[in-house]
Amino acid sequence: MTMKINRFFLIPVMATAILAVSCSQTGTKQKTEESATASPEQGIVLSNLQVKPDQSRVVWFGEMLGLYSHEGTIDLSQADLKIQDGKIAAGNFVIDMTTITPTDENYNPAEGGTPEKLVGHLSTPDFFDVPNHPTASFEITRMEENAAVGMLTVRGISKEEKVENISITKEGTTV
Repeated sequence: MTMKINRFFLIPVMATAILAVSCSQTGTKQKTEESATASPEQGIVLSNLQVKPDQSRVVWFGEMLGLYSHEGTIDLSQADLKIQDGKIAAGNFVIDMTTITPTDENYNPAEGGTPEKLVGHLSTPDFFDVPNHPTASFEITRMEENAAVGMLTVRGISKEEKVENISITKEGTTV
């Protein structure tokens, strides 16, 4: 599943994050016993979903006033997705902020710009204050068609956000 979270960076950086979640229909049963069709047009039947944080990730994009941008990934440390009556009913995703990893090449080492320097800066109190807030979270509170509305918490600050254009695809036993 891919989710797009607007305004992931709460301070001076405007950004977009994409949450790619890997779920399996095999293995340990999910807390709910319900089976559901998540997307009637795709005909995907979901049952016994188990989110696999090690196979899921958050992809982020940050832009500073149109001057420059960076992108990368952050790992999930925990995730839960509940299906009811054929639709996503609730979910909770915890993001390990200590795993910020830039994947772009927009750096100028001659001027001191490196991916490591960016991670160091994003980890400071000027941005995510990672030593004091090592996790961020998104909790789905309601669904609106193919969008999830929920509380995004970063640095202990919670704000309602909308994750739009949710699509669910299946490849083998992975959703």
